[in-house]
Amino acid sequence: MARKVIVVGEVRSGELRNVSFEAVAAGKVVADGGEVVGVLLGESVTDLANQLIHYGVDRVVVVNHPELKSFTTDAHQQALLQVFDLENPEAVILGHTALGKDVSPRLAMKLNAGLISDVISIEIQGDEPVFTRPIYSGKAFEKKKINEGVLFATIRPNNIASLAKDETRCGDVSTLTVDLKNLRTIIKEIVQKSTGGVDLTEAKVVIAGGRGVKSSEGFKPLQDLANLLGGAVGASRGACDADYCDYSLQIGQTGKVVTPDLYFAVGISGAIQHLAGMSNSKTIVAINKDPEAPIFEVADYGIVGDLFEVVPLLIEELKAVHSL
Repeated sequence: MARKVIVVGEVRSGELRNVSFEAVAAGKVVADGGEVVGVLLGESVTDLANQLIHYGVDRVVVVNHPELKSFTTDAHQQALLQVFDLENPEAVILGHTALGKDVSPRLAMKLNAGLISDVISIEIQGDEPVFTRPIYSGKAFEKKKINEGVLFATIRPNNIASLAKDETRCGDVSTLTVDLKNLRTIIKEIVQKSTGGVDLTEAKVVIAGGRGVKSSEGFKPLQDLANLLGGAVGASRGACDADYCDYSLQIGQTGKVVTPDLYFAVGISGAIQHLAGMSNSKTIVAINKDPEAPIFEVADYGIVGDLFEVVPLLIEELKAVHSL
């Protein structure tokens, strides 16, 4: 059954996040032959609209407003509700990101709609989309569908492949002027503890360090390895609690959930709280001097040894390969 689906593109530092293109692919499945409409919110984001069209949306609605330059819950919620009132969609897809997790339940509540969060795959059964999502910290999976009303879903980054980019695709780009009233939050300044690098939740390669790294200095070789592989550095909660790195790098049940193609667990024992954030990685490599460490039970490849010897050797070998 053809549906009109809105896909909310997410802009960060003037660029579209990769999860936006993955959300478009999810939207195409849910639309089942219907129209997919991209929505962009920001201060000056019109130039990004064609990227969404190249990845599969049929047209784009752009909302430019100074208060949308940085994410705030009330401004984005008000803007999206005005877009939904104009477009009257049958389904809405967002990324399972800080933005998506914040606004999707609020929007669904306002519209008396059902929400399925943290989706990792979608299939059409009969005429209805069926969504698969992990439960119990990734130990099991459930299939869910919404029987009536507007369908809301957030998709986990790095799980639904984006469609091939087609720069020959064309589509209409329109602008919508919104009225944002009584905003409770105004962003005056953003201070970032870390800049640049690959987004941890979207990285194809993640090098994560645990307490075994022993210090903030111990994370430097991990960053070198990540740079060679074009990846990002993460950490266990233990490493963050020990003040080896910032909590923005934390992976686990109370941190970020990552699903890269390649995950290095370096000096990480494998506590269940950490596994909840990375166990669905496609390939897991564990480096630990304790052969009985629980992390080896979920690892595809295990290296028993001192990480301060193993990681430098890996770096040397990778540099040798890159020089060929």
